Amino acid sequence: MKIGFIGLGNVGGKLANSLLRNKFDLTVRDLDNNLTKDFANKGAKISNSAKELATQVDLIITCLPSTKVCAEVMEGENGIISGLSENKIWLEMSTTDESEIKRLAEKVKKKKAITLDGPVSGGCHRAATGNIAIFVGGQRNAFEKILPVLSVMGRKILHTGDLGSATILKVITNYLASTHLVALGEAWTIAKKSNLDLAKVYKGIAVSSGNSFVHETESQVILNGSYNINFTMDLVLKDTGLFDDLAKKLNSSLEISPLIVKIFKDGKKKYGSRAWSSMIVKRLEDLNKIDFRSKGFPSELVDNEPEEKGYEI
Repeated sequence: MKIGFIGLGNVGGKLANSLLRNKFDLTVRDLDNNLTKDFANKGAKISNSAKELATQVDLIITCLPSTKVCAEVMEGENGIISGLSENKIWLEMSTTDESEIKRLAEKVKKKKAITLDGPVSGGCHRAATGNIAIFVGGQRNAFEKILPVLSVMGRKILHTGDLGSATILKVITNYLASTHLVALGEAWTIAKKSNLDLAKVYKGIAVSSGNSFVHETESQVILNGSYNINFTMDLVLKDTGLFDDLAKKLNSSLEISPLIVKIFKDGKKKYGSRAWSSMIVKRLEDLNKIDFRSKGFPSELVDNEPEEKGYEI
């Protein structure tokens, strides 16, 4: 199977690298020529347009920063849709809007091609090693056809149901992660002002009912002071906004979600759109004139688990 990958950013570049590392026939495209040159040096083919890439491969993967960018890449004059033909598969791995992916899927269907949504979850450090989780929505037979590809990009792979279901699930999990992060800021504030040993607090939370994936990962770079989680404030605002918008579409009355959006908007205002998202806890450090530093924690997360072939859960 020939694979095309568009979007070689923080997450996409790592997913595409896993394909290359596992000897797949890979063609890539990105607006950043430095990124494409790096892939060319590793053996990937380079495409001059999204249309050209789509004509050359069987599976087209996109991993892009926003719904707007994805629409441009799909529907532009030299976009993916114009290069599609029967039985080609488009796998959208961006975190996007369920209604938008369904809208684009209708255009893909007219070219007799197939759409799957396949967002990932688990952090950039796990994307780098092929150990990230992947949710996939859409036709079961198309999912099974690309499972060998998915199994090198991720470890635990879940077919979530109909097209769009994976996107909704990803938006839910990102909302929970953002909420956990905000709550951790308050937890660290109380721990610090109580003069507790923060390294021991980290261990205590990790073995308790208060533990979370966010604590096990992001708390480490918070305690280090680098805050480097490889994910930025603007991306969290996109994700929490998608969740909040979905709640409104479903006429669901929520209490925490609007507050989370408000808090991250304030974080973006204070520290900038490209600040690391874990810097949201710095709002409380600044407000309380304290810091959450402790020795022995890494400045950047590394996945120390061995790379394993992925499998469906």
